[in-house]
Amino acid sequence: MNQRALFLVNCRARKGQAKLAEAIGLLKQAGFELIEELIEPGRSLTEVMQQHRQQVDLVIVGGGDGTLNAAIAGLVDIQLPLGILPLGTANDLARTLNIPTDLAAACQIIANGKQERIDLGWVNGQYFFNVASLGLSVQITRQLNQEMKRHWGVLAYGVAALRVLLHSRPFSVELRLNRGEPIQMKTVQVAVGNGRYYGGGMTVAKQATIDDQQLDVYSLNIKHWWQMLLILPAMRTGNHTSWSFVQHYRCREVEVFTRRRQAINTDGEITCQTPAHFRVVPQAIAVFVPTV
Repeated sequence: MNQRALFLVNCRARKGQAKLAEAIGLLKQAGFELIEELIEPGRSLTEVMQQHRQQVDLVIVGGGDGTLNAAIAGLVDIQLPLGILPLGTANDLARTLNIPTDLAAACQIIANGKQERIDLGWVNGQYFFNVASLGLSVQITRQLNQEMKRHWGVLAYGVAALRVLLHSRPFSVELRLNRGEPIQMKTVQVAVGNGRYYGGGMTVAKQATIDDQQLDVYSLNIKHWWQMLLILPAMRTGNHTSWSFVQHYRCREVEVFTRRRQAINTDGEITCQTPAHFRVVPQAIAVFVPTV
């Protein structure tokens, strides 16, 4: 019997509109009966999922990390498995799960039916797949726009980073890991990772995975802009945590306090601010993954 799928696609994603017809054709060819819903600004994906929860067996999301992030609360609520078609710029969750950007291959992974449960991150009522952060990453997000992403692709992150790097200034932060003693430092960025990749292929930490029931926290305690340039290559592999001016911790929860309120970026969207309480939500949802 054919599986029934709620197909949510973001036509504003980098490849969304161009790939929509192809994706629908491939999914129907694979045997799925689709209920198609376009993702529009301001529309609650949780409400859309609740509306169709009794009519479908799974949810398929076509878009990038921001689109997937917008779907998390609904997925937690209805507890149907998630199929991912990477149509965005960075596609970091897909990269973490080894889901290829080739559309036919991504559709086949869903059709194969192999599922795994993954962890989610949570901060101040907001879920995230990949990473939540404050400092440099927020400034970079504010620099990015749809036109930059369409023109530069994943390189847009590097272009935006160069624009903000020279103007970054350290700020004071206090961390409390697993409700322990406070750790104080000066930093330009604190990142709390649930998955492995973020920012177009940067690695949260060398050992980070999305199902280890741990958060990887790092702080960039740099004093000079050129130190950031030194560690950039290591950030692609996760080896940056070995540098003396990078503090790295693993924990199940962390509280973050700053003297001035700092905005927090969750999976590329600015959603909340400090003071912040982060925690891991183990095995929160099921996703379709490659069979090998």
